[in-house]
Amino acid sequence: MAIKYQRVLLKLSGEALAGERGFGIDTDTTQSICRGIQKAHEMGAQIAIVVGGGNFWRGRSSGEMERTRADQIGMLATTMNALAVADALEQLGLTVRVQTALNMQQVAEPYIRNRAIRHLEKGRIVILACGTGNPFFSTDTASALRAAEINADIIFKATMVDGVYDKDPKRYPDAKKYHTLTFSQVLNDQLAVMDSTAATMCRDNHLPILVFDILSPENIARAVAGEDIGTLVSE
Repeated sequence: MAIKYQRVLLKLSGEALAGERGFGIDTDTTQSICRGIQKAHEMGAQIAIVVGGGNFWRGRSSGEMERTRADQIGMLATTMNALAVADALEQLGLTVRVQTALNMQQVAEPYIRNRAIRHLEKGRIVILACGTGNPFFSTDTASALRAAEINADIIFKATMVDGVYDKDPKRYPDAKKYHTLTFSQVLNDQLAVMDSTAATMCRDNHLPILVFDILSPENIARAVAGEDIGTLVSE
């Protein structure tokens, strides 16, 4: 099958890995997602993955904790998820490298742009953890930054809904789904695609974002092939 996107960055939320448990890592759910990644990889796509950590920790819900420290704990949560996803992919026979924005050389490589690109060129899947390595920046912003650095064709944002809506479709039955959007619309209307820093970075670097439902893991392969799914955000 021909593919539309040669090099993609998949933003995978921590919540997606938790499945119906809502916390931690659900093995069956993670393996199902990884089989979707495997199919896209076998089609010929080069895949980098940025993982979130919301299934373990959210800095904004850490109470009175100092924000920098809370965000650092969140970075550790993304590392746990990255290692779990790496293990599930390796069990499927794929070659994986985990790179972290904070030095953890006993468990993962440090993030080095040229090395990450070389891994992709050699057919390895690269999982990028710890966000940007800085507090106050979300993993959405890390996705935009890493996608620009590795010259990705597009960002796939795999979420728990099948696209972008004008309001929460789980609360409002009359919510309207967008087929396409511009980054200006996302920023002006404050739509829940990515935070404003990430959206601005994508706009300025001409990086489109495709938002789709990860609950159907085959959507990853469908997205690589350029099928009409989810919501496409571009400028």
